[in-house]
Amino acid sequence: MIRHTVMWKLKDSALDASKIENATKLKNMLENLKHDIKEIVSIEVGIDSTDNDDNYDVVLYSEFETLDDLNTYQNHPKHVEVGKFVAQIRESRVCVDHII
Repeated sequence: MIRHTVMWKLKDSALDASKIENATKLKNMLENLKHDIKEIVSIEVGIDSTDNDDNYDVVLYSEFETLDDLNTYQNHPKHVEVGKFVAQIRESRVCVDHII
């Protein structure tokens, strides 16, 4: 089993939307990937509930059976579409993929 965890710091505003609006849109887009990408075993997306500038704004926690399944997910057209949106709204990103 592979756990794929990603966190993003978002711009205060981007694409004519506030940080919270973009965070909410990102959450919905990511969670909807479960319907389109069969390799996703589980997926959870959270939005930070504090005003702490040191915290990241959005976290993705997902699981895959194999590294090949993770690779399929990352290259799936629906995921690539989400990535294009993220590229426009994020300041930074960190990721960890680990075997459990």
